[in-house]
Amino acid sequence: MQVGIDLGSRTIKTVALNAGALLQRRVVESGLEPHRQALQLLGDHPRARVVATGYGRHLMQQHANLDIITEIKAHALGARHLFPNCRAVLDVGGQDSKVIQLSENGRIVNFQMNDKCAAGTGRFLEMMAVSLGYDLKQFGLAAGQAQGGTGINSMCAVFAESEVVSLKNMGVPPAEIAGSVHLAVASRLAGMVQKTGDCQHLVFTGGVANNQTLVAMLEKALGVPVLVPEDPSITGALGAALYAGCSCGCSDRFVPT
Repeated sequence: MQVGIDLGSRTIKTVALNAGALLQRRVVESGLEPHRQALQLLGDHPRARVVATGYGRHLMQQHANLDIITEIKAHALGARHLFPNCRAVLDVGGQDSKVIQLSENGRIVNFQMNDKCAAGTGRFLEMMAVSLGYDLKQFGLAAGQAQGGTGINSMCAVFAESEVVSLKNMGVPPAEIAGSVHLAVASRLAGMVQKTGDCQHLVFTGGVANNQTLVAMLEKALGVPVLVPEDPSITGALGAALYAGCSCGCSDRFVPT
């Protein structure tokens, strides 16, 4: 058995595989001590080979006998496994967004990360949703129902929130503002994809890919279909589990310290 664990900024994801078949997948909140949450999750698989990825992978390695891989490699492996023709991956998580370009045989040839600003991330969308009185699911639905859009000029999380407040005070309907925020995010993400390279056979991973309105806007901005896994949030954990199944030292065991 192989287990991949993705310690993200907001959630922890695990995927357990046996001979390539999915046995289990779990998503939980990171909590105040993410490594303890992770150790509890891995306790269900004491004899599995484990590979960790995500923000917390180095912290996890301090507390358990496991290997680590980068998020870029994990999402590339996971996306390519789910969509064998995948040539580009757009991963949008809680705190960063990244675009990964793959060769025809699946090798990583280029990537770009946006990790210095919240704009275009799950955290940015969450902040905008709260400002408008929505939860994340309602936020996406409202944006999809908007009839028009009012320009959001700033993609800085702080300034964009100020713009949203100003638009509310001007009497602009919340759904219209929600649509504008989504359009701005879709435009920013599309620009990242286009700057990095070919956007054909693009797979959208990470929790933000559950937002169908954003997916539709991204497709329109890029002019190509966007492929979304059944559960996009576990793609990194899946990639880590796949790596655990093919990397050396498969006799290693998970041992908490």
